[in-house]
Amino acid sequence: MPPVRIAIVGSGFAGFECARRLSKLLRRHGSNAVVTLISPVDYLLYTPLLPEVAGGATDPRFATVPLNDRLPGVQLIRAYVDSVDLSQRSLRCRDQENMTHELSWDRLVLTPGSISRLFDIPGLAEHGRGLKSTAQALFLRDHIIEQFELARIDENRERAAARKTIVVVGSSYSGTELIAQLCAMASVAVHDFGFEPGDVRLILVERSGRLMPELGPELAARTEQVLKRRGVQFLTGVTLSRVAADHVILTDGTRIGTYTVAWVAGVVASPLIAATGLPTVKGRLKVGSDLRVPGFDGVFAGGDAAAVPDVTKPNAITPPTAQHATRQGKVLARNVAASLGYGSAREYRHRDLGTVVDLGPGFAVANPLNIQLSGFAAKFVTRLYHLYAIPRNANRWAVALGYLTNILFVRPLVSIGFAQPSWARFSASEEFMPAPSAMQPLDEQMYADDLRYQEASDRAAAPSQSD
Repeated sequence: MPPVRIAIVGSGFAGFECARRLSKLLRRHGSNAVVTLISPVDYLLYTPLLPEVAGGATDPRFATVPLNDRLPGVQLIRAYVDSVDLSQRSLRCRDQENMTHELSWDRLVLTPGSISRLFDIPGLAEHGRGLKSTAQALFLRDHIIEQFELARIDENRERAAARKTIVVVGSSYSGTELIAQLCAMASVAVHDFGFEPGDVRLILVERSGRLMPELGPELAARTEQVLKRRGVQFLTGVTLSRVAADHVILTDGTRIGTYTVAWVAGVVASPLIAATGLPTVKGRLKVGSDLRVPGFDGVFAGGDAAAVPDVTKPNAITPPTAQHATRQGKVLARNVAASLGYGSAREYRHRDLGTVVDLGPGFAVANPLNIQLSGFAAKFVTRLYHLYAIPRNANRWAVALGYLTNILFVRPLVSIGFAQPSWARFSASEEFMPAPSAMQPLDEQMYADDLRYQEASDRAAAPSQSD
């Protein structure tokens, strides 16, 4: 008998955990099934550390876990999956040089993850930056440092103030942790660049009525108090209406001069899900509680791209979080193996172990097992959780050393040359690229934007010639 071919699309938390568990299960049962993981990148990105990468507290290498190191026995293909043919049980993908490849499968696991949720806001795609990839985190950090350096020599006071203003849109976990890390960067900038206290403005924009709706009111209030003491300004009940290179307009008409807009206002499923033509729920692929796609034998899905029913809450679906995706990956592995006759399938049932939110140096909030913690106790729990959750000892060791270094020394404010806008565009940096026919205009626009960006930087660096 030819070996069963199992294709897993995506190397996020769900896809990575499914591949790791499934390969172990198959080896244990002596199966000759071939597990293939298709992903645009060759690593698992530990996304909870991205705010620390953007804030300069963690080396980006240690937020990535190499697939070759952690997935022995799994065939890895680095490519973008463009389409899935369910009737022919095949998929089509493109490698880094846009060469097309076709792969047949007997079992398919769709875990392509999510991308930033962009609304039809003029200028957002061109001037806003996300926090879904190391490219975006590194660009954001370099861009902020560059603006601080330009502000120091800019003779136009209004423009210099805009360079020292940072707007973060979205107060979810990522948005709140990001602005907390940027507060730490701002305090260093005051010392290193000779700014006055309060010169760096940090503004958190949240469309809903309060900060971090996912947290309970007690921890959310505590988080808001801490960030306000650090100088963060909160604007609730509004969002962006328009984004330009040097300012934003809010929905209430307020104009804020800024050169830095971080957009962390939620996610949507990968465009691959819509391309399949399968039924969706709120844009995510409809699946059963056993993570099977209804009506298609041998097709499974999980993670951010799947609308997984929450069996503990009627008519609800699980939120797109790393905690859910990791556990769904384990159930996916078990149920795919069961479909081959190894073991029994089960439905996905989540037990919430709590939430941890890192708020920068010396502070965090957490509710492990519904125990409300804040301050140093929560900081200890938060860091211990991350060190446990990163699936590689070398990364754990390096991150732990980074934590110790940050306690003993001030974080350096130095750019690493990652400051071209096109490198951090939403589509180009979030493991999704348009098909080749749609890429040429985008590439030309990226080049033009980079050229304008460089010319504007040159003009700003010589204010005596332009003012």
